[in-house]
Parts: sequence; C-alpha cells; structure tokens
Amino acid sequence: MRNRAKTKPIIAASIASIGALLLAGCTTDGGHPSAIKPTQQGASTVNTSTNPSIPVVTGAANSAPVIEAPKGSAPTTLLTHDVIVGTGAEAVATSTLTVHYTLMAWSTGKVVESSWNGGQPATFALSGVIPGWQQGIPGMKAGGRRVLVIPPALGYGAQGAGPIGPNETLIFVVDLISIA
Repeated sequence: MRNRAKTKPIIAASIASIGALLLAGCTTDGGHPSAIKPTQQGASTVNTSTNPSIPVVTGAANSAPVIEAPKGSAPTTLLTHDVIVGTGAEAVATSTLTVHYTLMAWSTGKVVESSWNGGQPATFALSGVIPGWQQGIPGMKAGGRRVLVIPPALGYGAQGAGPIGPNETLIFVVDLISIA
C-alpha cells in the first residue's frame, strides 16, 4: 500500500511542472502594443479589422474566453492585443504572476490547454517561461486580458513540447489576476 502523504506532493509538483513546461515556451514582442487599440474595460470582443492575424476573442471578464479559430497564414512575429485593459499593478520582467490562460494551436484551431478547465489559475515567475510571454506580458496590468500570438521561434520551436507540435504558432489568451 502506498503512502498517500508522499503521493500528494509528487502530484502537486508534477502539475506545477507541466504548467511551467507549457508556459516556458511562451513569449511575445516585449510588450510592444499591437496596431489594434484596446477595447474599454470589461469589453468582450477584439476588433480585428486592422490586424486579421489576431483571432477574435469573446467572453466576459472573469470567465473563460472563447477564441475563434484563426484564418490564413500564421504571423511570423509576436503580436499582442489587450482585449480588456487592466487597472491594477503592471507586470515587469521580474514579476511573479497569477494568471488564467487558454492556449490554442494556430495550425488546428483547437484549444490545447486551459487553466479555466481545472478551475485553478497558474502562478509562475515571468522570467521562467517561454520568450513570447517574457516579451509580450510586460506592461500588462492586473485585471486585464491579453491575446498573444507567438511564432515558433518565441515558443517551443522545432522540437515542440508535449501536446504542442513542432513549429507551432501559439495563441494564448491571458487573464492577469495578480502580480507579486
């Protein structure tokens, strides 16, 4: 019979490691604003008329987003767009973040993972995740929702990771809950 007291920390560590691995490949353009103006606080739809490479995202604040499958060729540079502009503290490169996120693969238009499904947000140091996140999250404020479209070079590259295939362009919708 196994000792359950020893099993729980192993499971918790495994879950944390999987989340960190998935986020480790995420980065963006250093937080440079996209060509699309942010919508008002609490708005639920991205206007993509000026940049069709950013998929349409719907859904209210504090609930799981819905991402429309992307159309056309994947962009080759990091794209960011604030769907909801937060009003809290601002993320910097050295921040530890608590977020909810949804990840969609550009090539399939399918959600690969979402912290909303497990009901638990993820907490991690921004310096420990993929370059797309390291470049695309700074400047984001707590309470905000940001779309990151991350090319393979700033994500998991030619090797892929877990359910993410090689050379996959990643679409993340990130809800920044808090910053430490």
